[in-house]
Amino acid sequence: MLGKLTIDALPFYSGIAMTGALISVLGLLGAVALITWLGQWRYLWTEWLRSLDHKKIGVMYVTLALIMLVRGFVDALMMRTQQAVALDSHGYLPPDHFDQIFTSHATIMIFFVAMPFLVGLFNVIVPQQIGARDMAFPFMNSVSLWLTAAGAALVMVSLVIGKFSTAGWNAYPPYSEAQLSPGVGVDYWIWAILVSSVGSILTGLNFLVTIIKRRAPGMRLMMMPQFTWAALCTSVLIVFAFPALTVAAALLGLDRYLGMHFFTNGDGGNLTNYIELFWIWGHPEVYILILPAFGVYSEVVATFSGRRLFGYESLVYSTAAIAVLSLGVCLHHFFTLGAGSDVNAFFGRMAPLIAVPTGVTIFDWLLTMYRGRVRLSVPMLFTLGFIVTFVIGGMTGVLLTLAPAGRPMHDTTFLVAHFHNMMIPGALFGYLAGYQYWFPKAFGFRLDDKWGRRAFWAWIIGFYLAFVPLYILGFMGMPQRLERYDVAGWQPYLIVAELGAVFILCGVVFLAVQLAVSIRGRAGLVVSTGDPWNGRTLEWATASPPAVYNFAVVPHVHGIDAWWDMKQAGTAGRAPARFRDIIMSDDSSAGVALGAMAFVFAFAMVWQIWWLAAIGGIGVSGAVLSRAFRDRDEHRIPASQVEATEHRHLTAAVPTSGTPT
Repeated sequence: MLGKLTIDALPFYSGIAMTGALISVLGLLGAVALITWLGQWRYLWTEWLRSLDHKKIGVMYVTLALIMLVRGFVDALMMRTQQAVALDSHGYLPPDHFDQIFTSHATIMIFFVAMPFLVGLFNVIVPQQIGARDMAFPFMNSVSLWLTAAGAALVMVSLVIGKFSTAGWNAYPPYSEAQLSPGVGVDYWIWAILVSSVGSILTGLNFLVTIIKRRAPGMRLMMMPQFTWAALCTSVLIVFAFPALTVAAALLGLDRYLGMHFFTNGDGGNLTNYIELFWIWGHPEVYILILPAFGVYSEVVATFSGRRLFGYESLVYSTAAIAVLSLGVCLHHFFTLGAGSDVNAFFGRMAPLIAVPTGVTIFDWLLTMYRGRVRLSVPMLFTLGFIVTFVIGGMTGVLLTLAPAGRPMHDTTFLVAHFHNMMIPGALFGYLAGYQYWFPKAFGFRLDDKWGRRAFWAWIIGFYLAFVPLYILGFMGMPQRLERYDVAGWQPYLIVAELGAVFILCGVVFLAVQLAVSIRGRAGLVVSTGDPWNGRTLEWATASPPAVYNFAVVPHVHGIDAWWDMKQAGTAGRAPARFRDIIMSDDSSAGVALGAMAFVFAFAMVWQIWWLAAIGGIGVSGAVLSRAFRDRDEHRIPASQVEATEHRHLTAAVPTSGTPT
């Protein structure tokens, strides 16, 4: 009746696992109780969960990312603590539990922190930057969100029911095959990846079409803001790269469920095919995560330097070059697989080429700041911290692409340090800069500056303390993923790395405190205009927060930095001569239902509860059909209502051309 699901699926195997499960369950029950006590279920359902407004969908993506960031960081803190105390002992984590943690940490951070964070920022900002009223496919946007949430929910449920994978975040065969991993952990990983990757592919297609087809009149491609260019290149990479991961996970699932042998050596399969498919996605994924952060840094540098970006065209070409090159350098991960010296030499030369457009990008930012009036805001601090730290990570990456160095350090903590050097300053700092920069656009009030600065310094100090020792340990030959060790010389460095994790914990706590303090004191942080930073691009032309339709009249763009040009010409903030009715998409519960049924189907497949899987599959089909057979899915906003909304905004918003309000 319940397939493989029994009472033994509860986390009785470890006191720490039971504690984590209880905290997760109590946290969920506490959130439900709070919403019930406040009587906000109807508001939450009608105004947020059912919404097809791209801005609200973006806020929900970022909220999901921040929640999963806490969970993923707890895993990281547990790993650092284990390694700091595990000299000649088992530490406090059983080996199997440690393996689950390092798998879930990487899976969460890549798929359910970084991806939702960047897509959330895209949703909130990109349509406004290009002068659009909505996404090309609003319902698809909702489906993407709820499929991503369903994948995240599967990972969270694995903390309570069953175990997560111990095969690493890349799930290499043969360890991820049924013979060596007979439990449900790898199945949780497979279905979380399958469900969320479908959502990511839909997102890539949606933004690709939106940017190409929904730009404001006059906005040529070479007039788009840099963040929009980053979104366009990222969307292309998502569309090309994510299907490889989806296929790899699906074939691995067929191996496990139906006894096929796609990746089992000796039975007609080849495990290296999985590795190649994985890294066809894996290396472009690094740039899928980094390019949006580059777009954020470009916007922040231009705004807080008070200057147009230096070398706009070279920035565009560099962004496109990084995207193209990222599709062709994945083979430098295979130096130890026996591809041959000629192949290794070719890709060893190809990989460092990405350093060229990356260097051009960084120099363009530096030249933008040169002789500019730089304001050291919190977003700018994260940007400067990135520039200094990312250069170090880039140099270590070039080192790893050289076969003589890449071979001995391929499976050491040096690689761990390099990867985090790319992901934390390269990607996460960018997302946090965008979060700080665009928060007033989404909510109408700024975040507290003092706590933002404290969070930045905790993050940057914590990063150096946590990962510079891992570079040193890599040179000393320490393998990655060790649960315990017997080399006494490693422990002092691991204790320093643990101290760095504590600093990063402070950074996470400070971000939470900043949000709480800002909400409590929002009356003093309110944005009196739609343009708190004296911005340059079109998203600052709308109210903060914007109306559901973004623009009462779609603007006509004449050049780069369209909003700045309007302010200089004195045409910003003028009411249109005539308001017209606006057509917008109706909200829909079908996206929520589809995501919920996808979760039910995937959970049932993990535990092989076939009747429940049938219900989930029928539910997914029903949600799609209910939307497909809906004849009318739009509503009209009368011109009088648009005029009243715009009048309230225009009476409060006085465009500025000097310092921010």
